Amino acid sequence: MKIWNLPVVEYLPFDELEEDRTVAVVTTEGAWEVVADDMAHFDINSIIEVKDATVPHFATLTNQLQQTINDENQLVVYSVGGGLAVDAAKYMANSLNLDLICLPTALSVDAFLTWASGIRHQGCVKYIETKRPDRVIVDVDVLAIAPPGIRAAGICDVLSIATGLWDWEFAAEKGKNPNGMELIPWIADAAQAILDGAINCAEAAAAGDEEGLKELLDCLALEVQLCNQIGHSRPEEGSEHYFAYSVENLLGKGLPHGDLVGPGILLMAEFQEQETQLLEEALRACNIPLDNIPEDVVGATLKGLPEYVRKHELPYGIAHELDV
Repeated sequence: MKIWNLPVVEYLPFDELEEDRTVAVVTTEGAWEVVADDMAHFDINSIIEVKDATVPHFATLTNQLQQTINDENQLVVYSVGGGLAVDAAKYMANSLNLDLICLPTALSVDAFLTWASGIRHQGCVKYIETKRPDRVIVDVDVLAIAPPGIRAAGICDVLSIATGLWDWEFAAEKGKNPNGMELIPWIADAAQAILDGAINCAEAAAAGDEEGLKELLDCLALEVQLCNQIGHSRPEEGSEHYFAYSVENLLGKGLPHGDLVGPGILLMAEFQEQETQLLEEALRACNIPLDNIPEDVVGATLKGLPEYVRKHELPYGIAHELDV
């Protein structure tokens, strides 16, 4: 078993960054403009815009970058933006054995802290081992002015502990946890404490408050490292994420991660007969849209979810027993 560690995280204004190497920027539409002036003095080899979270697309971008590499310039990859940019950058840097520095422009996901890249494959999200960033540079002032809908949307990857943890305990009661994913009570307690921390800092993080953003980042980091320690994501990924993966097949790509997982958290918590008031208040405080998915699409997704999770062999949870 390999236990991954977190990347080095540094709090530093982007305009104080110094870089002697040639830089390849991996970004998404709109994100590069946020930091372009701060990196104007860099020796930029290329600016690569990511469109899709698929291995063929990542591989194509990697091949394009490889063509620009020569023996004269030492190259480093900079990821600028959110989850799609950093997942692609992790794939590319790992494939070409390059250093990776991540500049998140919003706390929209936990991907900039992890060692895996999320990819779409046959209608589901899979995680493939790539690499963790070598450095994560956090400019709190940049995070604070991110669009409200994504500024603190990464809270969904912590609030999902509520439903993911319930699923893990439910699977243990049913004898459905496979070897290596057995319920560990003290890990469950630790996950619950991280969830409580996220609920407490939601309003401040969403407002762009410096301490609130730092607390949310702490929650994301602790959630990621907790899963690293046990080698799987059962404490924070369950039926709420399965709903998000499945509904995307009907909606098509386009909605941010939080717009899919946030409603999934509330829906699955209700099926689990959990109290949802605090979860909903935290989601609304962080400007997570809870009604962007049409009701008929929600209904169709819920109806097909048991078949979907079995088809993709997803870990056992309430989604396996829905009857709607």
